[in-house]
Amino acid sequence: MLNEESNNIAESTAKGATVDLDEVEFFAKIADSWWDPKGPFKPLHILNPARIGFIRQEVEKHFDLEANLIKPFEGLRLLDIGCGGGLLSEPMCRLGADVVAVDASEKNIKTASLHAEQSGLEIDFRNNTAEALAEAGEQFDIIVNMEVIEHVADVDIYLSACRKLLKPDGIMLLSTINRTAKAYLFAIVGAEHILRWLPVGAHDWNKFITPKELAAFSEKAGFAPKAPTGFVFNPFMQKWSLSDRDVAVNYAMAVTAD
Repeated sequence: MLNEESNNIAESTAKGATVDLDEVEFFAKIADSWWDPKGPFKPLHILNPARIGFIRQEVEKHFDLEANLIKPFEGLRLLDIGCGGGLLSEPMCRLGADVVAVDASEKNIKTASLHAEQSGLEIDFRNNTAEALAEAGEQFDIIVNMEVIEHVADVDIYLSACRKLLKPDGIMLLSTINRTAKAYLFAIVGAEHILRWLPVGAHDWNKFITPKELAAFSEKAGFAPKAPTGFVFNPFMQKWSLSDRDVAVNYAMAVTAD
């Protein structure tokens, strides 16, 4: 018999055909650890400054926003898909955005909501899917779609829903892992089996997507993709930086309405 969390996940799956039940259940089991910088989500805590830097860089450029503002995203409605515990939702709120954050796991949403409340932040967290929001006719200026696409069941359907969610003059930021031998060594062998940064099974190399494939998927859904930006890790400094050339492992891509 399914427990309450599994029932909620199953309901979300019914509302969103791209939700992979096994993937959601896997991360729901470790939801309580989202805000532990030394826990199973340590890699995301380390990666977060680079992710935020990329998002801010692309959004400010796209909307021609004034640089160095404390709240540059003020007046913009932002959707954080697959928000998990809210590691990106909270910084986006602090940057001034009106944030709606969704996740297929109710446990993740409860964790994220509690942490945001304790931090004094107003974020609209929902146990929901991209497809359900698209069916409801919701639209956003910015969609943050980070480390999600490699976990969905159907990329075409998922990105089509995202296209409906994006306003005509909006921008979506995606990040994922390249399907290369180097990515397999770093993201699976290194991060999961040797360093134990992530639980074994957190990633499936066969679901990794190359930049060329992501651009093609995006174009098919009605987006105009930009050149990818790589995330490069310095093991000595324990820090990620952005690269215009190295997209061999982690990378991000900005797409706009075609």
